[in-house]
Amino acid sequence: MDRKTLLTSALAAGGLLGGFAVAQKTKNRQLGGAVLAAVGVACTASWNETAGPKVAGALLGTYLVGFGASHPLAKKIGAWPAVSVAAGATAAASLVLTRN
Repeated sequence: MDRKTLLTSALAAGGLLGGFAVAQKTKNRQLGGAVLAAVGVACTASWNETAGPKVAGALLGTYLVGFGASHPLAKKIGAWPAVSVAAGATAAASLVLTRN
């Protein structure tokens, strides 16, 4: 596994965690969404370069579904655990689908 693959996977997890942290700390959901979006764009560009557009699209979908799924999951297990699950799943998918 190359360094870029590992860094992009960590960045994807960080985008989910960081977007939530910003939204929670600032009480501004739009600002948290901006963090989430900016990181999503950066990760998608990296995934596209590393593994091509189909994999990049699938991983962007995983990132967005993870974000969406964390909301109902938060009602069951709490906000931070739910975001952590989404971040971990996204990072794992990134590692698996972009490995050489």
